[in-house]
Amino acid sequence: MTAGENEIVSSRVFDAPRERVYRAWTTPELLARWWGPHGFTNTFHECEIRPGGEWRFTMHGPDGTDYPNRSVFAETVPPERIVLDHLTGHEFRITAVFENVEGRTRVVFRQQFKNAEEYEQAKPYCVEGNEQNLDRLGQVLEDMPAGN
Repeated sequence: MTAGENEIVSSRVFDAPRERVYRAWTTPELLARWWGPHGFTNTFHECEIRPGGEWRFTMHGPDGTDYPNRSVFAETVPPERIVLDHLTGHEFRITAVFENVEGRTRVVFRQQFKNAEEYEQAKPYCVEGNEQNLDRLGQVLEDMPAGN
């Protein structure tokens, strides 16, 4: 997985079927539980996971700082791919691809920044933050009932 220009790429294999991992990304109640680095919580104001749908939420940092976020979903292909454009603060496109790996699921998480300056500013905390995001996703997947 080679990163493109101004792009951060993270990948993780989860011991869960692709449909379950996709559901954890597309069910607002589940997404709110894992989105963001360790110690962050979320308040969702709007979450329409469909092409053109808005995702407005506030991330609450462990120090009490609130981070308003607005994204628009560009593409949803169950259970293969989700593409969204983050439009507040640093502007970037997230592409999440879900690959079946013998009953497990590889998630490839690409974060492509619109410009080099924003990429350089965000890279020091986004690389680790994205890994923590995937850690939290893994915990939600473990907590989901096996049939889901």
